[in-house]
Amino acid sequence: MNPQQFDVIVVGAGIVGAACALALKASGLKIAVLEASPPSPPGSDWDSRIYAISPGSARWLAELGVWQTLDAARIAPVYKMQIHGDATAQLEFDAYAAGLPQLASIMESGRIQYGLWQALQATPQVSVFSSARCAAIDWLDTGAQLLLEDRRTLTAKLIVAADGAQSWVRSQAGITVQRSDYGQLGVVANFACERDHGHIARQWFRADGILAWLPLPGRRMSMVWSTPEAHARELIGLSADALAARVAQAGNKELGTLKLLTPAVGFPLALNRVKPLVKPGLALIGDAAHGVHPLAGQGVNLGLRDARELVQVLTRRGAAECGALPLLQRYARARSEDILTMQSVTDGLHKLFASSQPGLAQLRNTGLALTDKFSPLKNWLMQHALT
Repeated sequence: MNPQQFDVIVVGAGIVGAACALALKASGLKIAVLEASPPSPPGSDWDSRIYAISPGSARWLAELGVWQTLDAARIAPVYKMQIHGDATAQLEFDAYAAGLPQLASIMESGRIQYGLWQALQATPQVSVFSSARCAAIDWLDTGAQLLLEDRRTLTAKLIVAADGAQSWVRSQAGITVQRSDYGQLGVVANFACERDHGHIARQWFRADGILAWLPLPGRRMSMVWSTPEAHARELIGLSADALAARVAQAGNKELGTLKLLTPAVGFPLALNRVKPLVKPGLALIGDAAHGVHPLAGQGVNLGLRDARELVQVLTRRGAAECGALPLLQRYARARSEDILTMQSVTDGLHKLFASSQPGLAQLRNTGLALTDKFSPLKNWLMQHALT
């Protein structure tokens, strides 16, 4: 069977991969996207996986024609964020005080992915291979050749690996991952609340981990509790009423009585440092390129910034071949500072608040309080999160 030839093949049509493929439609390149498990149409139930989409990411998804197709009744704006230390210190970000419309939009993962999937299928410039699983890959002087499980063969000058933290493409390219396991699970669940959340995202640094409450539409909120694995397993094993009571108490009952809407599930947390991000004919984006602690809620935005930068580099490539290493290194250099900053900040905060060393409790809470009062640093943190 003769191989089908493309300029760029994006492997993985999750949020980051699908956005990348969709944005490349105007690049003049011949694009394909492969997805092993296509998303299903969302139902009425709430998705356990929730993302805080930054204004910059939302603007880009709107430019791609996707954001405006999503159900606005399932999106909640964040106007304020309150971060509590493990003593009395508090750090607060306020959109109104900063002259901003909002800090983020809370959105279900499945709805974003399905909206992008529908847009891809309606885009004639992108060939979509649905339920397509890779069996083998050969790296060529001119790019790569992919063999699918159904025996079809595809070639491309550039493979974009967007196939997640356990990236198959990355492993086939021999790229190493320095993984630091946090020994934690991120326990997620959604709740109905007795009191209105006021569109405030709340976070507590606690002795048993980091607890975040993200506002959902109506009197609902999504919880992410990053906590040691034994405690996480205990939480997941509780009855619905017991879990709701535990979560309400952990958040000082700020939203009153809670009622569980979706079963609690947990996912392992790790810091993944990946080098290099590119090779001839290969670029990594999203979770294939990095892993960060979820305490800042910026993982998906970090990945979308990868996709935006790669699309810009490929669109402005001039006479360069899209798989040429010097071209791809422009992308890697442009992304290195953002990725390193996010990994360093989230890993540092996790270690600082997880430590029980004498004196650190006062130091970290003093630092949190000082950051709240030191406008330049506070503004820098806010601006970074808005991109």
